[in-house]
Amino acid sequence: MLDAFSRRVLGWELGESLQTSLAISGLNRALIDRPISTHIIHHSDQGVQYASADYVDRLRELGFQISMSHKGAPWENGRAESFIKTLKAEEVALKQYRDLAQARCSIGHFLGDVYNQRRLHSALGYLPPAQFEAHYNDQRTKEAAARQIAP
Repeated sequence: MLDAFSRRVLGWELGESLQTSLAISGLNRALIDRPISTHIIHHSDQGVQYASADYVDRLRELGFQISMSHKGAPWENGRAESFIKTLKAEEVALKQYRDLAQARCSIGHFLGDVYNQRRLHSALGYLPPAQFEAHYNDQRTKEAAARQIAP
């Protein structure tokens, strides 16, 4: 799960199949550190796991607006496609994992410590996602404080 605004990886799961349970687990992991607010749009491709009744039911239960790319239109999911390209080029292609457990550990480190915390993004003013979010939240706090002080 990527936050489209900050490009931050929020939740993920890794397995050997396209089971809906993996997608739901990734979604649930994304919700651990991110409060659910109104007007969330969940966009995905038309993968079987995202179109499954269980996954769609979970999105509806959360009150998310559901959006899916059209068939044969990968550009509609461009941020996710770009992220997957980065993950493959900067992590997966450089490693040979012994097993699924090692892959989970190594990919988890890349996502949490490298991609979210240190990797610079031109679309974010050359800040990593975590720093971009922190800067944005600081600005919002300052603006809210200024509104309370102003007559």
